[in-house]
Amino acid sequence: MAKKLYTTTMTNTGGRSGEVWSNDKKWDFKIGTPGVDKDSTNPEQLFAAGYASCFNGALEIALQQAGVTAQPTVRAKVSLYQEGDGPDFHVGVELFGHIDGLDDAEAEKYMAQADQICPYSKATRGNIDVTLSVE
Repeated sequence: MAKKLYTTTMTNTGGRSGEVWSNDKKWDFKIGTPGVDKDSTNPEQLFAAGYASCFNGALEIALQQAGVTAQPTVRAKVSLYQEGDGPDFHVGVELFGHIDGLDDAEAEKYMAQADQICPYSKATRGNIDVTLSVE
């Protein structure tokens, strides 16, 4: 049985035209429609922040396991798509990684390893398109 390491709760009212907050009140955001509500965040930004952070943590683990001392940076680009005219929406993710001091081939190797470690990658695998690139 897996050992639970952490649990958090976020609450939303109003969907994409509302607000979201954490129970400890450290996070409290106005939620709005991407490209329309300029003074708010949106679910895609929140997902991108979580995925970039989680994947970079997994990349740090992959580097540490290999004995490589390097500073990785990960940028997540999350896109919202609509199929046809109906309510058929989905997201896609592009992850861009940079590892100081490593060439592209080495960085790609560690990005692939991180993709096997990262809980977000595991959760999305087979469900949405995720691409990995080195920059």
